[in-house]
Amino acid sequence: MKRIKDFFWPLLGLAAVLWSLDVLYEKLRSEAATSEKTRLLLEKAGFFDSLSIIAAEIGSKLHAIPWHGYLMAMLATLLAYLALAWYDRIALIHLQREKGISWVFITICSFVTYAISHNIGGSVFSGGMVRYRAYTAKGLSAPEVAVLVALCSFTFAFGTIFLGGIVLLFEPHIIKPLAPVNLMVAQLVGAGMLAFCLLYTLGSWLKLKPLVIKGFKLEYPHLDVVWRQWIAAPMELIGAAGIIYFTLPEAGNPGFFVVLGAFLLSFSAGLLFQVPGGLGVMEAVFLKVMPGMPATEVFAALLVWRLFYLLLPLALSIPFILIFERGQMKEKARIAAETGVSNP
Repeated sequence: MKRIKDFFWPLLGLAAVLWSLDVLYEKLRSEAATSEKTRLLLEKAGFFDSLSIIAAEIGSKLHAIPWHGYLMAMLATLLAYLALAWYDRIALIHLQREKGISWVFITICSFVTYAISHNIGGSVFSGGMVRYRAYTAKGLSAPEVAVLVALCSFTFAFGTIFLGGIVLLFEPHIIKPLAPVNLMVAQLVGAGMLAFCLLYTLGSWLKLKPLVIKGFKLEYPHLDVVWRQWIAAPMELIGAAGIIYFTLPEAGNPGFFVVLGAFLLSFSAGLLFQVPGGLGVMEAVFLKVMPGMPATEVFAALLVWRLFYLLLPLALSIPFILIFERGQMKEKARIAAETGVSNP
């Protein structure tokens, strides 16, 4: 049974990627064939020639994005990553371990954590390893790092539930392309999601007792933690969705609310299937939710999102990792020299 479980999620993720890429290819191919000249070329072209034609079409859409669109997308990226750093700070406040750990260290640690986990998937485990390496060097224990990782994940989930509830309440039609759900039902689900957020906050206000499991005490977050989550979690998701919104053309743009809803649905789908960066899955869901916009324009905006939110942060995180590990090696060598004990 364990071996089946080990293979189930990777296979499910692979199937989701293959299905998504097939849907994406067909959507982009049909979009590129809108002009008679391109349609005739695609009819005669093989698979790789078709990809080349589609790539040229997307390249023209990227070139059409104005410079201020790229600038606003960059600022939205900074907003998102600053909010992600706040996730870690909030968790440290909950643990009462924020003293002695600078904002600079927290920001770099968070940046590296999410740059890696967003790209390779399995954010709880991949991000957990980075945080464990960094925060144990600052004196946190393994259980404390586990709580920190769990609270950061919950903060993200809280933001998704909160913003998702608002989107379903005011833009319930957004899920119609994905599932034939009654609009009233969608609004009720949205209201339920917002009610969950309020109940979570109420539990903090009532100062619910900690949960004790085999001697390990799990504290309910206090209000000084919860009010920060109300700001930081939506801020990160609004920033991430803003990258896409600012690089979409004004013509046919359905507005930020719809783009935000499409982002929440598509990004959550990528996380659900444990696909690194939501590759293929995110694009397929996004195009389904926004059928009114040309597929090549949406795909171009998503390419900018991948560049700013995933690839550039990953490239920038590598020097920070090397500097940190070099510092750790120097510290071990210094301790070994002082104590006369060699470190393996």
